[in-house]
Amino acid sequence: MTTDPTWAALSEHWQTLSDLGGVNSLLGWDQSTFLPPAAAPGRARQMALVSRLQHERATDAGYGRLLDEAQARRDLSPQQERTLAVARREFEEATRFPGEFVAAFTQHVGESYSAWTQARPENDFARMVPYLDKTLELSLQAAAYFPEFSDPMDYFIDQSDEGMTAEVVDGVFRDLRAALVPLVEAVTAAPAPRTDFLARAYPAEVQLRVGQEIALDYGYDVSRGRQDLTPHPFMTRLGAQDVRITTRVKEHDLSEALYSTLHETGHALYEQGVAGELLDTPLGGGVSSGVHESQSRLWENLVGRSRAFWSAYFGKFKGAFPQQLSDVSEDEMYRAVNAVSRSLIRTDADELTYNLHVITRYGLERELLSGRLAVRDLAEAWHAAYQTNLGLRAPDDTDGALQDVHWFGGGIGGAFQGYTLGNVLSAQFFEAAQRANPGVQADIARGEFGALHGWLRENVYAPGRRFTPAELIQRATGGPLSVEPYLRYLRGKYGELYGVPVN
Repeated sequence: MTTDPTWAALSEHWQTLSDLGGVNSLLGWDQSTFLPPAAAPGRARQMALVSRLQHERATDAGYGRLLDEAQARRDLSPQQERTLAVARREFEEATRFPGEFVAAFTQHVGESYSAWTQARPENDFARMVPYLDKTLELSLQAAAYFPEFSDPMDYFIDQSDEGMTAEVVDGVFRDLRAALVPLVEAVTAAPAPRTDFLARAYPAEVQLRVGQEIALDYGYDVSRGRQDLTPHPFMTRLGAQDVRITTRVKEHDLSEALYSTLHETGHALYEQGVAGELLDTPLGGGVSSGVHESQSRLWENLVGRSRAFWSAYFGKFKGAFPQQLSDVSEDEMYRAVNAVSRSLIRTDADELTYNLHVITRYGLERELLSGRLAVRDLAEAWHAAYQTNLGLRAPDDTDGALQDVHWFGGGIGGAFQGYTLGNVLSAQFFEAAQRANPGVQADIARGEFGALHGWLRENVYAPGRRFTPAELIQRATGGPLSVEPYLRYLRGKYGELYGVPVN
């Protein structure tokens, strides 16, 4: 059917949609990296214009007729059937949104993001209240276009994690919380490892060079990407062969740039690994937020914070920073980058406490969407929730409700659960990879990642969206989503590190 005129017309349409999306991503990438401050209002208009053009193409009646014609065929391959199913889902979703609404939402998000970049360093939550009020209004309006979802959160979760519901996410959170709270308590009561050397002065340019070298070792292809600096690290696809990452660096924090780079590299490996035949089609990207996040967490934590990783790379770091690390051993470095402590910043949180940050944000989103929490009260509600969940209170709103970009550079709802789903799936995929390649840990200790990357590319990356998230997980790991591999990993690792009993 690939030579059929209908399919050819669809392919051309998908290419145009992909190109328009790439243009908008390019504008967003520039907004977050190199855009002069005075150019922000004009950039918001440009992004709104491109979004409107993209929406017009995505909702074109002629496109709908092409989908009807293609889906009526009886000679479709399974891949074509899935391609059309994903395209149909996206078409029906897009056609419910009026173009004016899409343009207004996009322009508002651009303006909100620009305001946040100034309000956060100035600790000015009050400045963001009218922006967030409008964001909440627009988010609820978006969910209202899909009345089949009785709970707005179900709609938002399904958008990023197809097939997931708030009930499923609540169950995952419940199981994790029950298991992790006592482990966190035991670990934080044990003697803390030495970490003082991580705060010594490490030249930014050297940190960035070393981090990028490791990203290349992992398999990141800089002929199809690049790395730049930004306030909030991210990965973005600007075209079929253009997958970029960003990072941030602090001269007195050796781990910031390294783990930001490794995290975004994991996302980029996924996008660069999608089969070429799927690019610029509805199947040409990551299958869900949770599966995508599993790859960033896998390469950042299960690989990058492992004892095997530091066996391979401690010498490189000592060579790059001979004075700063002159009195530090490999074991001390491994323990330092896995130090556990209750903290205020989600992106800086360790593996054991990280999900408590996600649970806090998810709970606040639920409250905002239900109307039980007003935006004007969000800052104080944030502080109260952190006191309950982590026993901490931020000294200001900069590290409180202004901390994350998500609500200020996007909508409210469904933004955070993917992080916890990703944590869970990272261990599940890693266990499956080790079953297929028992020498993975030994490979990592030699700085060799071909077998691991190859297994992930074949089983997770290359399929793109050919399968639903649930189908992909089942095919790759032999079972459905499960918290048990993640809990085995955390209990084994931190039980050994801190010498505490685990259940």
